[in-house]
Amino acid sequence: MHQAALLGGSLHDASHFGWEVAQPIRHDWRKMAEAVQNYVKSLNWGHRVQLQDRKVKYFNFKASFVNKHTVCGVSKGGKETLLSAEHIVIATGGRPRYPTHIEGALEYGITSDDIFWLKESPGRTLVVGASYVALECAGFLTGLGLDATVMMRSVPLRAFDQQMASLVTNHMASHGTRFLRGCIPLKVERLSDGQLQVTWVDLASDRKDTGTFDTVLWAVGRVPETGSLNLEKAGVRTSPDTQKILVDAQEATSVPHIYAIGDVAEGRPELTPTAIMAGRLLARRLCGQSSDLMDYDNVPTTVFTPLEYGCVGLSEEEAVARHGEDSVEVYHAYYKPLEFTVPERDASQCYIKVVCLREPPRLVLGLHFLGPNAGEVTQGFALGIKCGASYEQVMRTVGIHPTCAEEVVKLRISKRSGLDPTVTGC
Repeated sequence: MHQAALLGGSLHDASHFGWEVAQPIRHDWRKMAEAVQNYVKSLNWGHRVQLQDRKVKYFNFKASFVNKHTVCGVSKGGKETLLSAEHIVIATGGRPRYPTHIEGALEYGITSDDIFWLKESPGRTLVVGASYVALECAGFLTGLGLDATVMMRSVPLRAFDQQMASLVTNHMASHGTRFLRGCIPLKVERLSDGQLQVTWVDLASDRKDTGTFDTVLWAVGRVPETGSLNLEKAGVRTSPDTQKILVDAQEATSVPHIYAIGDVAEGRPELTPTAIMAGRLLARRLCGQSSDLMDYDNVPTTVFTPLEYGCVGLSEEEAVARHGEDSVEVYHAYYKPLEFTVPERDASQCYIKVVCLREPPRLVLGLHFLGPNAGEVTQGFALGIKCGASYEQVMRTVGIHPTCAEEVVKLRISKRSGLDPTVTGC
């Protein structure tokens, strides 16, 4: 859906490059949704086929523990089956959380899980939350030509570099996404015409306000799928605050032969690739093929907002907190992607910064990239940072012209220099 929104922007650019695109440009939500849903279904089927090909027994059950070596699986028809194993891996993940304390939230709202299965366009949408999920959903809705509003209690992308987060939301706001900052919803009601009326309060002024929407999407965090597992019967301990499963460096729980990976485990990044890697390494250890542990440092990720934000390593705030302000140097620059020049696209939020230790060899602590194809750019530099790259090594890397990634290896301006870090173009 993010790609669908990007294609909409490319269609608007196309005429500047000589393409004659019929106006007005319209988007068919139903056609897009059907294609996305068919793709997801094909993935699920493909996994089932691969399991069968590899002689892996698959049970479509809801399982819960009976004891530390046995689970009870219940089929859709209610049939119970007991399964025992020497080793058990819990990888149940999490689900979006509903703010059930808000009147009408559960009855009339949806979550990010639901929006991908909507048969019809969500229309005018209120997205409640400030996480990457909230911003990604609001971003692609705006990109598809829909009216999208983001309501957030405090700061966006709290776990990320806050300068980059501000640039992300500034870009979204300048391209049509509305933001209600410092606000929390109080209740959701369905009107006689089917629309949803949301009442909220501005925390700074204590003033209440209302608005009408076709859809209210909750993106206010996720909860681990641990509540129905009967973990206490196996002796598996969870965090009293998050209900996530406590694990050690080997992904083992408080019961040594029971493991937990992915979003269900405490202290792990809620990212699919980390769960996949952790599971692969765990499988190898259990089979005696390797002793390698998952390394959760310098995990790269990308927020797929309309202007993508990729990062790896520490944020500027984390680097200063860990090493002290006088020990950290930040090199940065604004830049203009070449593909933005002909259609005269706004590039005022395209930005790069590299966070380093100040003392030689100026080890790179974090890299932050805001611009097109951020995931591709960040993935490449993530390897270097994982290998302990220094600022000098990055600067000695030859750039591929005329790419946006090239701008990273051209950085020469420190945030402390006071100079204008503006680059006119790739």
